[in-house]
Amino acid sequence: MSNAISWFEIPAKNYERAKSFYNNLLAIEITDSFMPDMKYGMFPYDNDNNGVGGGIIEMEGYTPSQNGVVVYLNGGDDLSLPLSRVEKAGGSVVMPKTDIGENGYMATILDTEGNKVALHSWK
Repeated sequence: MSNAISWFEIPAKNYERAKSFYNNLLAIEITDSFMPDMKYGMFPYDNDNNGVGGGIIEMEGYTPSQNGVVVYLNGGDDLSLPLSRVEKAGGSVVMPKTDIGENGYMATILDTEGNKVALHSWK
């Protein structure tokens, strides 16, 4: 096994709001992939399925939460950049950029839907 995680899903109450938040936060483009009874968007990922991918989902039975599993998203080369966009995108910083020694830096945020999400970078 090359990765402990293969796919993740972040629940949303308002798909468009969540999509806008993550597009702005990470400077990416979420790709819509709607299905019946579900609004779904995929984060960019390695299409050969060797990398980790994930999506945003608005669907009955998926409820945003600050409690439970925390997903760490790639904060790019320097965590300061996405953190500077959190509040402008409608979220809030729970734990600022924190040095975690030889493992780089991490921070936790609340997204527009109420999910606690972590960010990681090496700088």
